[in-house]
Amino acid sequence: MNDVTEQVGQAGDALTHNPSRLSEREQRGNIWRLTIAQALAGANSVVAYATGAIVGAELAPVSWLATLPLSVFVVGMALCILPVGAIAGRYGRRAAFLLGAGAGVLAGLLGTYAILVGGVTGFWLFCGSTMFGGAYAAVVLQFRFAAADAVAPSRKARALSMVMAGGVAAGVVGPQLVTWTMDLWAGHVFAVTFLAQALVAALSAIILFGVRLPMPSASAASGGRPLSLIARQPRFIAAAACGAISYTLMNFLMTAAPLAMHMHGHSTESSNLGLQWHVIAMFGPSFFTGSLIARFGAERVMMVGLLLIGVSAAVGLAGVEVMHFWVTLVLLGLGWNFGFLGASALVLECHSDSEKTHVQSLNDFIVFGLMALGSFASGGLLSAYGWNTVLWVSFAPLLVTVVALGVLILRKKPEVNQAV
Repeated sequence: MNDVTEQVGQAGDALTHNPSRLSEREQRGNIWRLTIAQALAGANSVVAYATGAIVGAELAPVSWLATLPLSVFVVGMALCILPVGAIAGRYGRRAAFLLGAGAGVLAGLLGTYAILVGGVTGFWLFCGSTMFGGAYAAVVLQFRFAAADAVAPSRKARALSMVMAGGVAAGVVGPQLVTWTMDLWAGHVFAVTFLAQALVAALSAIILFGVRLPMPSASAASGGRPLSLIARQPRFIAAAACGAISYTLMNFLMTAAPLAMHMHGHSTESSNLGLQWHVIAMFGPSFFTGSLIARFGAERVMMVGLLLIGVSAAVGLAGVEVMHFWVTLVLLGLGWNFGFLGASALVLECHSDSEKTHVQSLNDFIVFGLMALGSFASGGLLSAYGWNTVLWVSFAPLLVTVVALGVLILRKKPEVNQAV
């Protein structure tokens, strides 16, 4: 498989008009800028998940709509992934990154205004804010693939993993941003939080101005092989399925957890701390996940991730004390890291350079389209049936995916990528 991956990388080199490999200095500069931007942009998602259900419960006209803003956040991601890929494919990744940062600024400003307005009008404005936040998050997803651009195939998984490690800082900055700012505006809890998030998004845009990546070539614009052909590859199917289930279940449980903690009498500070360690667990292993993928293969790392997600749900079923929620969130974050990064690395083996933006966007659209459905279901299940039901429901898709991936690993045969 490594030989095939090397061939795909060489094919991409031959198809691009720009130098396909940047200098070592430019590569390092890109990776560090993208890592810092990942850390800053992560505050967008952390603020949304830490406050979305709570603000939603305060503003929603009916209780079962409390988690709608978080579902809209995911819908925003799903709707914007393909347009972001098209923009990146035509104008370059940096143009898409800067548009995304602008959406992040709008998300923060509109969120502040929605809280100040309050009531039903404020609720729908807040949903608009989370839609922009989701658009920003869709762009941030491209950071991991941008890091793998123009580096040797053997370094792609490590470059991807390094940028994702920037989320560790987001795991610290995001929840603390909420805690420090939530009560600064008397009578308008979280108003300053969203204003601060807008400022952080603006800072991320400044960092991204310095990213240097090759512009799309004419062959990249053509897109290479038909997507239908690429999507039938067993590797792509495995990558998309495991990425989708890892992210969907992570979002499914994380969306409900802060509100579930609130419903069981735990403080906002406790839920913020739980989310902080959850996000750290999501991104902390990224410092070595790339090495694990290189050594054991993406499929095996994905399997470990799925199993960890199952263990996290089992811990949640054991009780509703603060520690149960915290351990559940930490294991959930670890499982997501292995599952999602393993799936992302596998996607890189499915395309040539000319096909990358189309294939990567298709993968993320599948992942976040399914995630959007799970997000809508999470709030309704929690409101109607409680936290335990949310946990039990998560086992069904997890079991199916584990079995399917296990069969793929056992029956795995070398594939000849038709791009070379």
